Amino acid sequence: MVIIFLIFIMILFIMLPMYLKFNESNYTVASGNSFLKTVFDKGNYGEFLTYYTLEQLPIPKKLLSNAYIPKEDGSTSEVDLIMLAETGIYVFESKNYSGWIFGNEKYKQWTQTMPNGQKFKFFNPVWQNNAHINAIKKYSGLTDRDLFQSYIIFSERCTLKDITIHSPRIKVMKRNRLHSIIKQDIMESEKVLSLQEVLTLFNQLNKHTLADEQTKRAHIERVKLKS
Repeated sequence: MVIIFLIFIMILFIMLPMYLKFNESNYTVASGNSFLKTVFDKGNYGEFLTYYTLEQLPIPKKLLSNAYIPKEDGSTSEVDLIMLAETGIYVFESKNYSGWIFGNEKYKQWTQTMPNGQKFKFFNPVWQNNAHINAIKKYSGLTDRDLFQSYIIFSERCTLKDITIHSPRIKVMKRNRLHSIIKQDIMESEKVLSLQEVLTLFNQLNKHTLADEQTKRAHIERVKLKS
């Protein structure tokens, strides 16, 4: 009984701060994910932590989570997070990975190396997010405006060992640096959208969040066919 009690106290000690942070956030409304579905899924939890960080920015903004943006071929592009602000459209790809991360903006495959020496290849997240941005551009009709910024967010559990990025509108970072970097980016950016344009775009894109299971399954099947 004592051991069970101690385990319970340990779990409570770990979970309570997470729950308080989650309860403070609007993430569950935006994503449809409950607390348990978030904390016991590392992908969801990584997205939540990024969403929560963006919520803390002291600027007028609109946030969207897991938007399935329609594409011209009838498929969808699943975007982890989007922030709409007067200074632009910020698109986030969340990677809740551990290990050492190696990657180059120009290469199709990046590498995750684990402490035991195992190596895993994964698709270039910069290319992945560029595809998301192109889908948003075409769907919104904003193809002729330079409004978009791409952020690739990795977990604090990883080490970005060798990352090469050439484009000024693309940032790759660990999550613990996101708040300071994006705050600085916003301070150095001009306003390119009015608050009304932000709201209009939010209403246009928000229709494609909280996707039903049929939309999610169709997206997964399309991804499998391509790979």
